[in-house]
Amino acid sequence: MLQVQVSKLECPSPHSLANKAGRVLWAIVWGTMFRWSPRFFFAWRRMLLTLFGARIGCNARISPSVRIWAPWNLTVGDEAAIAHDVDCYCVAPLSIGNHSTVSQYAFLCTATHDIGDPHMRLVSAPVTICDQAWVCAGAFIGPGIVIGEGAVAGAMSVVTRSVDPWTVVAGNPANVIKKRELKH
Repeated sequence: MLQVQVSKLECPSPHSLANKAGRVLWAIVWGTMFRWSPRFFFAWRRMLLTLFGARIGCNARISPSVRIWAPWNLTVGDEAAIAHDVDCYCVAPLSIGNHSTVSQYAFLCTATHDIGDPHMRLVSAPVTICDQAWVCAGAFIGPGIVIGEGAVAGAMSVVTRSVDPWTVVAGNPANVIKKRELKH
């Protein structure tokens, strides 16, 4: 069996002291002023996120139970919606486009660990949810993924490859189901 040294000297945190301090301060604000704000206080939550460096569009609707790891890595477009209990693990940039929806219990994950590295170092890559896309309930979107314009990641999907515009994917791992066509 391979013995791996896991001391802080052998495997230091990739996060700066400023990053850690910012996350502690955000956790306090999230736990007191964000999380417990009334559901319809969208402007209040947009303001709090903006104070922490998030770029939030007009009329974005972010639920109070949304968990955001580092707000300064979050961009949310105009009229976008993030439903209750969504986890935005934004170690790297996380972008949600205009008029996009992220439904309840979705997990937007910008980081993982290198399992080939004996220290399992953190590896991160941006996640982009393009304009008019929909990430359905309980879907997992992995690091480096782009959900194309108008695309849909079906409920409980595990998305491990980028999704072409106006395409519907579903399953574990997510596979193409059909093209999305809007009725006129």
